[in-house]
Amino acid sequence: MSTPKISWVFDVISPFAYLGLKQLSQLPKDVHVEFVPVLFAGLLNHHGQVGNAEIVPKRRFTYRFALWRARKMGIPMRFPPAHPFNPLAALRLILATGSNRHAIERVFDAVFAEGRDVADPAVIASLAAELGVKDPAIALAAPELKQKLRDNTNWAIENGVFGVPTLLIGGETFWGHDAFDMALDYLRDPQTFAPDTQTAESLPYGAVRSH
Repeated sequence: MSTPKISWVFDVISPFAYLGLKQLSQLPKDVHVEFVPVLFAGLLNHHGQVGNAEIVPKRRFTYRFALWRARKMGIPMRFPPAHPFNPLAALRLILATGSNRHAIERVFDAVFAEGRDVADPAVIASLAAELGVKDPAIALAAPELKQKLRDNTNWAIENGVFGVPTLLIGGETFWGHDAFDMALDYLRDPQTFAPDTQTAESLPYGAVRSH
């Protein structure tokens, strides 16, 4: 059986995407991963959601949980000076490199291992120099980069992505770094998930919350 196409959808604003990136080395060696940077805020807006940081008690729990998970996984984590932050320059920097894995890892490490502020143009300029992107103030303002980010976000929405990180495998979504083991099992034997999928798709609503 041929290996399905695998896409990893992410935004550098997400501490869980940082943790999820560290898991990707556990994928089978014959798997090719396409990296798809998106604007998480665009996903939230489309689906009518709010982010974890927009609900005060959830914000506190989310940061505590992320730091705990990082310790459990043996991954260094240090939050940037403020969170959430504007990720646009960092996402465009990644796109300017062709969304290569080295650039993605470098930017994520800058944010969540070194605690740097990628909303600061000086930090972006430093990272751009490391990654070989010249004149970042000009390069990252290119209309084609802005459009590519919009296109990626729209593509993710069209393929059922609602959060980051998400592994998209042959049309199935695996949301969150904590769904990684589920994704591995799916790669090993997709057919074992058929009854679960049927249950999920056929389960009726018992009540609908009014807005």
